[in-house]
Order: sequence, then structure tokens, then C-alpha cells
Amino acid sequence: MSNTVAMIIVVVAVILVIAVVAVLLMRTRGQERRTREAAELRTQAAAQSTEVERAQGEAAARAAAADQAREEAESAQARATEAERELLQTDAQREDALREADRLDPSVDHRDEAYEPEDVSPPRQRP
Repeated sequence: MSNTVAMIIVVVAVILVIAVVAVLLMRTRGQERRTREAAELRTQAAAQSTEVERAQGEAAARAAAADQAREEAESAQARATEAERELLQTDAQREDALREADRLDPSVDHRDEAYEPEDVSPPRQRP
């Protein structure tokens, strides 16, 4: 019987050794697989870095174009404002001249409350 017990102990020990070796092999293979996956992810990230750099360049170029367009629009707005100011000034001068002409003309009652200077501007041409 002691031979049988010794045999059982040896078989159990061999099975335990085989189980431990199998677990170690599976763990090593799992680590190798995760290492490969990590390397693949790093490769993909590196490829995306190039795309990110390209997108950053494109975004910077578009921002610069928008800044330039904004500056041009502000300049155009300033020119339009100046043109409007000049128009108002010219119109005021024209009205002053009309009022002066009406003041000098004895046939015009420029002191009447309903007085409006006569518009002598030529008819506007349509484009």
C-alpha cells in the first residue's frame, strides 16, 4: 500500500508541476499577446500623429485666412463708414447752399414753418 500511496503522491506532484508550467506558459503567451497589441496601438497612434499634424497645419492656415478676411472686412467697413460720412457732409453742404439760395431769393419764404429747401438734385440713374 505504501507503494500505491507513493505513486499517487508522485502522480499528483507531476500533475501539479504540469499545471504550474501550463499556467506559466499561458501567462507568458498572454503577456506576449498584450505586448503585440500594445505595439500595434503605438503604430496606429504614430500614423495618427501625422494626420494630427496635417490637421493642425490646415486649421492654422484656415485661421490665418479668417484673420485676413476679418481684417479686409474691417477695412472695407471703415471705407464704407468714411464714404457715408462724406456723403452726409456733401449732402449737408448741398442743403446749406440750397437754403442760402432760398434765403437770397425774394420769391421763397424761407421763414415759413413748412419751409423745406427745394431739391434740385438730378434724378438718380439706375445701374
